[in-house]
Amino acid sequence: QLVESGGGSVEAGGSLKLTCTASRVTYSGYCFGWFRQAAGQGREGVATIDTSGSTSYSASVKGRFTISRDNVKNTLYLQMNSLKPEDTAMYYCAFEARFGCLLRVDSFSYWGQGTQVTVS
Repeated sequence: QLVESGGGSVEAGGSLKLTCTASRVTYSGYCFGWFRQAAGQGREGVATIDTSGSTSYSASVKGRFTISRDNVKNTLYLQMNSLKPEDTAMYYCAFEARFGCLLRVDSFSYWGQGTQVTVS
């Protein structure tokens, strides 16, 4: 089970930190990811983090967003800085038991309900 929180409304240039609380992870290899879906558009990858802590980002957020996780708390984070109006979307947390993360929607099986981020 994945539960996101931390979304909200912010002015351009501001920051938000999203949180995703996960059920206890027992797999030896896994990926966590953040995806987003703007109104009327498809879901797109934002960032991933794997078992070793290696991360990947989409070009549109690289240098502004940071994905991280706390293994003790089973929590995933997305620190979003220098937010732009085009970052407005519903943000989803995702999980897959696998080695090697792909920033693709079809590479994740488990999804949260999403948290809305609005940048004006």
